[in-house]
Amino acid sequence: MAQRQIIDLVEQATDNLPEAFRLVFVARVIEGMSIEETSELLDIKPETVKTGLHHARQLIRDQLEKEIGPVLTEALPFAGRRCEGLTETVIKGLGFSD
Repeated sequence: MAQRQIIDLVEQATDNLPEAFRLVFVARVIEGMSIEETSELLDIKPETVKTGLHHARQLIRDQLEKEIGPVLTEALPFAGRRCEGLTETVIKGLGFSD
């Protein structure tokens, strides 16, 4: 159930992205397109794809932090270095790492 809720939050965060960032994020992360393919599809420079993806990931991280952060702090009182490592591993697993 918790996994489904996290997926819902990621989907909601993706939906809330500005259109330009959302298009890049969906093409690169969800569709698995290369930078070059995304650049061609959206008719933007490869550098713009990279920048857009970086900003999209940051906005999603920020929204997830707002939604999940307080809940995790209350539910997981072992916050600290171990928790930060676990969180980073989950974020990387979801494909949100830089």
